[in-house]
Amino acid sequence: MNKPDSTTDTVTAALIVIGEEILSGRTRDENISHIARYLTEIGIALQEVRVVRDVEAEIVAAVNALRPRYTYVFTTGGIGPTHDDVTTDAIASAFGVGVEIDPRAVEAMRRGYSGLELTPARLRMARIPYGADLVDNPVSRAPGFMLGNVIVMAGIPRIMQVMLDAVAPRLKKGRPMRSRSIRIEAPEGDVAPGLAAIQAAHADVQIGSYPFFEKSKLGTYVVLRSVDDAALDRVHGALSELIAKERFKASESEADGKS
Repeated sequence: MNKPDSTTDTVTAALIVIGEEILSGRTRDENISHIARYLTEIGIALQEVRVVRDVEAEIVAAVNALRPRYTYVFTTGGIGPTHDDVTTDAIASAFGVGVEIDPRAVEAMRRGYSGLELTPARLRMARIPYGADLVDNPVSRAPGFMLGNVIVMAGIPRIMQVMLDAVAPRLKKGRPMRSRSIRIEAPEGDVAPGLAAIQAAHADVQIGSYPFFEKSKLGTYVVLRSVDDAALDRVHGALSELIAKERFKASESEADGKS
């Protein structure tokens, strides 16, 4: 059971993962979990992830569907030097602007390539939509960019991570999400009615329940999440009362902290 966060000051985000190789299974995505953890730690709630093909119209549709709904939309993949790297053109199309080889991007790339090595293929990575701000890439020097509330990053995990570090200081941040995790030695079906009642009374805290099977016994992890420490304490207290009432065996499975 999961309930979306209804806190009004939450800064939200969506992620679009772009690439045929992800959908075909040829490449395992390593970016989603990193981005989710990173954003949570800085007070941005990742609320939706979509995976789309390297097809310009599909990228445009995803970007235009998500950017009005969330504070930020992040994309990964499709900004390399090959013909199927169409993300830059798709973002420009979504915003109705043109694309050009940006002198700032060329200068950044010259730090990693000599003039002779800046081939037409590599210069494709210096094509930036009009009006976009660059996102630094100290690893391979070909930059990402930010246009409006859309942040465009590479798909290679190491490069994506340094781009995320580079853009993070510019972003609006909300209150970091806090969490508590409780392990209950009872099947989820036995725990669920009580959790539903607690959730109905505490809309400002997300309550997630996750069944597990260990040593031939069923159990349930309950994870409480909120930006409000006092609200988290209240729900933790209500859950403790439920555990005592039902005589469940339970324990804190991990230390309190950021989720």
